[in-house]
Amino acid sequence: MKVWPGNAYPLGATYGGSGTNFSLFSGVAERVELCLFDELDRETRADLPEVIGHCWHGYFPGVEPGQRYGFRVHGPWAPGQGHRCNPAKLLLDPYAKGIDGDIRWDEAVFPYRFNGDPDVRDDGDSAPFMPRCIVQQPFFDWAGDRQPQRPWHETFIYELHVKGFTTQHPEIPPELRGTYAGLAHPAAIEYLKQLGVTAVELMPVHYFLHDKHLVDRGLSNYWGYNTISYFAPHGDYAADKRPGAASAEFKQMVKAMHQAGIEIILDVVYNHTAEGNHLGPVLCLKGIDNGYYYQLMEDRRYYRDYTGTGNCLNMRQPHVLQLIMDSLRYWVLEMHVDGFRFDLAAALARELHEVQMLSAFFDIIHQDPVISQIKLIAEPWDLGESGYHVGNFPAGWSEWNGKYRDCLRNFWRGQEETLGEFAHRFAGSPDLYAGNSRHPFASINFVTAHDGFTLRDLVSYNEKHNLANAEDNRDGTDDNRSWNCGAEGPTDDPEILALRARQQRNFLATLMLSQGVPMLLAGDELGRTQQGNNNAYCQDNEISWIDWAHVDKDLQEFAERLIDFRHAHPVFRRRRWFQGQVIHGTDRDDIAWFNHTGDQASEELWRAGCAKSLGIFINGDNFPNPNARGEPVSDDSFYLIFNAHFEAMDFILPADRWGLRWLKLLDTAQGWVDDASPLKAGAALAVAARSTVVLQRQA
Repeated sequence: MKVWPGNAYPLGATYGGSGTNFSLFSGVAERVELCLFDELDRETRADLPEVIGHCWHGYFPGVEPGQRYGFRVHGPWAPGQGHRCNPAKLLLDPYAKGIDGDIRWDEAVFPYRFNGDPDVRDDGDSAPFMPRCIVQQPFFDWAGDRQPQRPWHETFIYELHVKGFTTQHPEIPPELRGTYAGLAHPAAIEYLKQLGVTAVELMPVHYFLHDKHLVDRGLSNYWGYNTISYFAPHGDYAADKRPGAASAEFKQMVKAMHQAGIEIILDVVYNHTAEGNHLGPVLCLKGIDNGYYYQLMEDRRYYRDYTGTGNCLNMRQPHVLQLIMDSLRYWVLEMHVDGFRFDLAAALARELHEVQMLSAFFDIIHQDPVISQIKLIAEPWDLGESGYHVGNFPAGWSEWNGKYRDCLRNFWRGQEETLGEFAHRFAGSPDLYAGNSRHPFASINFVTAHDGFTLRDLVSYNEKHNLANAEDNRDGTDDNRSWNCGAEGPTDDPEILALRARQQRNFLATLMLSQGVPMLLAGDELGRTQQGNNNAYCQDNEISWIDWAHVDKDLQEFAERLIDFRHAHPVFRRRRWFQGQVIHGTDRDDIAWFNHTGDQASEELWRAGCAKSLGIFINGDNFPNPNARGEPVSDDSFYLIFNAHFEAMDFILPADRWGLRWLKLLDTAQGWVDDASPLKAGAALAVAARSTVVLQRQA
């Protein structure tokens, strides 16, 4: 086999037309072997001949796309010093653009014998049980693909799972269900367009592994938060099973979404890998340079763990940061995605122990000419000490607003002392974001997400029901802030069913009328249930999949019209904060708050812990929300009534200066209202218990 010196950069396997350059970073390696596998899986080894700046590299003429490969790293085995090199273990390329096959959890993929001392090296060959990296074909015809670049304030995010969304869809051909190609199918895209989705947030699609303990129990890592490759798309989601074909299929899906005006946001897991703790397998980084890539304890046999998965990447190291940034740029420049949602993002800011929002990771993001210009969303917490940081991320970032979720759940179940916070959350959470040069769209508002109850389950269960996870119902949060409306789980009681339906409409209406960026969990608009499971991470079955054969058509139609209503009225998606002051040229404030008697809210109302109802005036006259050409924007003005009280109440409409006549458009106790008669200022309006009313000013 001919081997030329090649180049240290780019890292990974780079096809150059007549051969492939391979490069691998390791600061502790004494020798690195490239392992090539033929169609019969026979292995040929060759040393990478050059090392520059700890990058081991070589160019192999004749090695073409589709070639299967891995690495073996010769270096120190000294767990007490943080070193875990072992050439008996075949290692994945951290920069692999494609990976073929799945791991088989044989003892050989672990660094020790199961019945032995974890510090004693096992030299069993792991190659027969490991997936293979693929030299990727870099060429793809994007045919003029253009990223939609939709402004944040016009964005509506739909969080979905590639398989769960498509695997039971009756209009998608069976051979495409559960795949990128299925998601690109016209039936899937037409549904998203009909719903009004502007961005889909895909749950993890980086190549991930199914944990051994789950496989042993007949389960799987359905959610995918167990990444082992930051460049390769997950092969199980590809309809085309040829080695390396997943990348082209993913690109075709992105291209189809862009043609429909829909952006792609990836949920990415850069805080840890699938290699676990000191008892975990040796698959990639652990065998390349363990002490460099991972945060270790003072006793360097052990790992710091702020993620609950066994390890954390070491953000203090330049090549770790480079790995992440190279991955992000690859997915933007080569795969054309439009943004990222960073799982447990607080862990990325832990350079030592404390969370530092001015850490190297965030500095590097902000100066990068590519990544700084796309949509960046933080899950603003991790599982470590002092890990909850909602509102603390830098300018340029949006955040999953966990306080919005918690507040809305408390408000609509009638929890006391929530009215003042409800006003903050409804207005875009200015208490969290306005003081840091951020805008209302810094708040990603959501009521439910993949982690927790679905919307239907939120109003149907008081307790989690996770026995299917085989953990004796110990997993999953106990802090659901849910209310079953009078019965636990399924019921035939018509009053309870009606209340549950109204509560779902209340949550959807509040979400779509709030300032900020709304995010909807896929299937919530269809009445999807997980049978009370609030931690379905391991349920690759009907518990997690959307059941397209049994959907709540009334809820679906309500949601579609509600989303259209938001898109039609820019007053509900402002780019700038409310000031609580009179708008120039009018005698009305930009926003005003009222009690049920029609009087403006007093301090007593905000301090009253038992208060559960609120009227909100939103002024659409010449508000500071210029369009893309800098022209002023005007909209209708609205009066919103939120009554979370357990009894019906009469609400007096505000005095003449706020509006002479009002037309009721929406009442969650009834649905959309198309034949209402105008109501005069000062009129009394009966508002049902636990309901939302939307009125539009007529004069």
